[in-house]
Amino acid sequence: MLLAVDIGNTDITFGVFDCSKLEARFRFTVKVPRTSDEYGELLCNILVQKGYKSSDITEVIIASVVPQIMYSFTSGIIKYIGCQPIVVGAGIKTGLRIDTADPKQIGPDRIVDAVSAYEQYGGPIIVVDYGTATTYDFVTAKGAFQGGVICPGIRISADALCNNTANLPEIEIKCPGDIIAKETISSMQAGLFYGTIGQTEYIIRRIKEESGMKNAHVVATGGLGKIISESTKEIDIYDADLTLKGLELIYRKQKR
Repeated sequence: MLLAVDIGNTDITFGVFDCSKLEARFRFTVKVPRTSDEYGELLCNILVQKGYKSSDITEVIIASVVPQIMYSFTSGIIKYIGCQPIVVGAGIKTGLRIDTADPKQIGPDRIVDAVSAYEQYGGPIIVVDYGTATTYDFVTAKGAFQGGVICPGIRISADALCNNTANLPEIEIKCPGDIIAKETISSMQAGLFYGTIGQTEYIIRRIKEESGMKNAHVVATGGLGKIISESTKEIDIYDADLTLKGLELIYRKQKR
């Protein structure tokens, strides 16, 4: 079985694949510093809870945007799972042509999402990931990754409101219903929710206009992507497992 690992700025997300089928998914936070033994033991315990043994995992692939934990994390994988993980980075086969000024600067999470979107849904395609940062990336019909846009994520914006003002509280991010809100919390929710929709619709339209590909499909992913995608016609598809499926696709390309 393949263990696909997406290490983001907030969470580590895991997917267990049997052949090409995603059988299980789980996550834990990256905000707590951990040793290799802690990573390994925690991962093995969660696998047991999901009905697997560590010996069931024969291959591991990782995409990470948090380099400072990679030594401890990969050491934990090697010691407790017994696999030398494949790490998505420069030189790995993706099937995409990275048509940017410096391909090494493109985050592996963006590449993985782009591979997944292009392989599953075809091109031209715009990929929107509502993670810690919100990213918008464009892939042509011939599989060229041409770059995109990086914005503060919804949660980052919410934290900025709470942490940099004297009287604004921490809030749940959700649709408040009306955009003309009657009190502080719903006013903040309206700004975050409808502001993100406005950003999404404008950036997607500009990418389509600038690329000349007005027929480009748009796929979204990320934890908060579902509520946004349900509220705008600019997003065609919401795929919660886009990144994990992209990791599995890239893994298979290394084995050909």
